[in-house]
Amino acid sequence: MNRRYLRYVPALLWMGVIFFLSHQEAGASSALSSGLSERLLSFLANLGLHIPKEGFHLFLRKGAHFFAYLLLGIFIAFGLEAKSIKEYGYTLLLCTLYAISDEFHQTFIPGRSGDVLDVLLDSAGALTGILLWALVKKVLKNRSQQSFTTQ
Repeated sequence: MNRRYLRYVPALLWMGVIFFLSHQEAGASSALSSGLSERLLSFLANLGLHIPKEGFHLFLRKGAHFFAYLLLGIFIAFGLEAKSIKEYGYTLLLCTLYAISDEFHQTFIPGRSGDVLDVLLDSAGALTGILLWALVKKVLKNRSQQSFTTQ
């Protein structure tokens, strides 16, 4: 098997995770995020940070959208070995198309619905991941060139 194809494995696995989470019915999805929200609020309270429960759950859910697609952006950029603006554009396009398909998929799940704002949030997360990927690649390239010239 060509090793190049292995670069796509993280993105494909992560897309599977996103699909699995999107396929949960509303009650199961809400229970998962509510449980996590309660644990985080308890942890923060133990640190002396008392955050109002109202709004935190929504913040956590929307933050999960952003973070999930931030990782997807990184994984797809890695898979495509993106180096140019054009390749980064393809990466963002793929992430956005997946976000659209994900929201469409949710319209078939009991108690769930698709949301255009979630697609925008997902795309913003993907763009952030792609920019982080590009920044890390640039820093590593500069470091590599500096160490090469100082030897």
